[in-house]
Amino acid sequence: MRILQNEKNLILKNILYLIQGALVGVGAILPGVSGGVLCVAFGIYEPMMELLTHPIQALKKNYKLFIPFIGGWFLGFVLLAKVVELLFTASASIALMLFFGLICGTLPELFKASEKSDPNKSWTPFILSLALAYLLFHLIENGVSAAITPSFWSFLLCGILWGLSLIIPGLSSSSILIYLGLYEPMTAGIGSLDFSVIIPMLIGIITTALLFARLVSMLFKKHYAITSRAVLGFVIASSLKIVPSSFTNPLMLVVSILCFGVGFAVSRAMDLARNKQENSSTQKGV
Repeated sequence: MRILQNEKNLILKNILYLIQGALVGVGAILPGVSGGVLCVAFGIYEPMMELLTHPIQALKKNYKLFIPFIGGWFLGFVLLAKVVELLFTASASIALMLFFGLICGTLPELFKASEKSDPNKSWTPFILSLALAYLLFHLIENGVSAAITPSFWSFLLCGILWGLSLIIPGLSSSSILIYLGLYEPMTAGIGSLDFSVIIPMLIGIITTALLFARLVSMLFKKHYAITSRAVLGFVIASSLKIVPSSFTNPLMLVVSILCFGVGFAVSRAMDLARNKQENSSTQKGV
């Protein structure tokens, strides 16, 4: 009976990680949504930084997490790119409100984990990062657009920006790429599996991620409370910037609110399921 229960728990965990990976991959395609924010929201950020810093050690430690999560990420990033492009074209408000709900649903657990790590530490890093990040994203959002001709080097730049968005929660590479005029050719190339687009992007993502992941991993290990609260500030600032400022009609507003509720409920359900699995594993280990 216990063996069957363990197998059931393992299957449920794999499904959760697969779904979360797919959502992170899809979120990376949506303008305004940061892959790094979703990694933080789903509790994958620290293991991912560890994977980029010490891959062999991290794989041995968290391979049960990485296999389904990375598989889901590729599913969302590559296979669903065209679907997301169509969804965003049909209704950007609905798509963004859905992801806003997904992020908001994880915030209670994120705050709880940061507070639990060191209740005596000040929340000043959170306030400062929230204010500075909101200002930064506002400046990016209202920046002057510039057109760059699609090429190997421009798609390499796309990868570098995406790599930075994975390391810096809240930095939306997609929003910057829109201003550079590279977003549409990039998503079209991914959707059609054009390797002249995908290969330079992957080079840029991997190179950038490897360069900065070690610093982030070190900060989490030595100053977890301060770092986690600063990251939370970035997460909330980024989330506020993706909320649509207007809706075409009252029906669209109602549908968008419902989508927010669905996203919130889904992320809360995934958090509760994950906590239940972790508590069950801890009790069995005692």
